[in-house]
Amino acid sequence: MQKNWYAVYTKPTCEKKLAALFTKWKIENFFPLNSLRTNVGWRNKTQTEPLFKSYLFVHITENEISRLYKADDVVSILYWLGQPAIIKEEEINAIKDFTGNYRCLRVERTSVNMSDRVKIINGPSYKMEGKFISIRNKTIKVNLPSLGFALIAEAAKENVLELQ
Repeated sequence: MQKNWYAVYTKPTCEKKLAALFTKWKIENFFPLNSLRTNVGWRNKTQTEPLFKSYLFVHITENEISRLYKADDVVSILYWLGQPAIIKEEEINAIKDFTGNYRCLRVERTSVNMSDRVKIINGPSYKMEGKFISIRNKTIKVNLPSLGFALIAEAAKENVLELQ
């Protein structure tokens, strides 16, 4: 059976605890964190918070999904048309790339059908190619259709080349 990425919907603020539990159970998981800069009085502080609140990604076979429900803090698996929604490997890699190279990411809901293919030609994500919704000033918005979200990051416009 082939392993796929699935999104696990968790109880609020339980993502980190479940990631540790799944790691203990030897279930490959991905818990994307977003680094934020905050001003605390007279100094800057960097904090991390979940990029997708109440979501955790697991790399398992479809037969192993029932095993996830043994954890108390799992609410559900993300479903699409009555089937567990499979998250594409490219989207997981895009999330890993963005969380590794950019700070202060934003997530917003989006429709699935809008996008153009572009390729980053310079900068931290220079190897990345995919479906981008828009490029304005220094903002790049990347569509994640399996999740129905878009990731928004800051990048110089000259580092982006539109593909035909």
